[in-house]
Amino acid sequence: MLKIDGLKKTYSTGDEALKGVSFEVDSSEIVAIIGPSGAGKSTLIRCVNRLEEPTEGTIFLDDVEVTSLSKKELRNARRDIGMVFQEFGLVDRLTVMENVLSGRLGYMSSLNAFRRNYPEEDIRRAREILSTVDMAGYEDDRADELSGGQRQRVGIARAVIQNPKILLVDEPTSALDPETSRKVMELLIDIAQEEDISVLINIHEVHLATRFADKIFGLRDGEVVFEGLAAELDESAKDKIYRGEDPEQEVDVSDDSELQSTDIKEI
Repeated sequence: MLKIDGLKKTYSTGDEALKGVSFEVDSSEIVAIIGPSGAGKSTLIRCVNRLEEPTEGTIFLDDVEVTSLSKKELRNARRDIGMVFQEFGLVDRLTVMENVLSGRLGYMSSLNAFRRNYPEEDIRRAREILSTVDMAGYEDDRADELSGGQRQRVGIARAVIQNPKILLVDEPTSALDPETSRKVMELLIDIAQEEDISVLINIHEVHLATRFADKIFGLRDGEVVFEGLAAELDESAKDKIYRGEDPEQEVDVSDDSELQSTDIKEI
């Protein structure tokens, strides 16, 4: 279970991205975070695995307090936290197989990681997952040769091979067309259910959130203004979250855009 209590994030500019956010994600639960651009959704996702350092508050994954871990301890804890990035987070020059296997780096010694000396069991598992995400046969293709939907599937496969307890998913459909977005969401949820993984997903398409999530949190100006089941997100709740903005036109690619760059070493 993920438990977030009193989470705050204030940048050096004085801007408050998060203002005391508290909620829980139960085991095997699919939770969506929605809200207008600049609400703090991406910051929240990135604080959970400390790609961004919280200013105040605590984050627990089961009995581990993530917010108090040293760098070495955090490296081990991140094995349990899979991340699917908005901009895919792939290394373009590497093959599909190499990108997926990078999800196992946290389990390897520094020397084996440097040499990319992956165990046969990891390679077998990577092929299995690539087949599950309909990417069998692409193992030797470079990441920069793939379409957006294919890149997102590889990103999901890389996160799943970690064997995480929870998947953090940051705007997985923002760069995809509607049909591909639906397919990626279906794939993501199917895998999470098959692997018994909890999911915390930041998503701007409200109709996808209500279709695929068990529970929804509405964020505005760094605060939770709605919490409830997907079926409880009525027009009144949407108005409280978006205050007159059209949620179906909300494209959140600018939300915390300065934080979107990723490094394969952080995965």
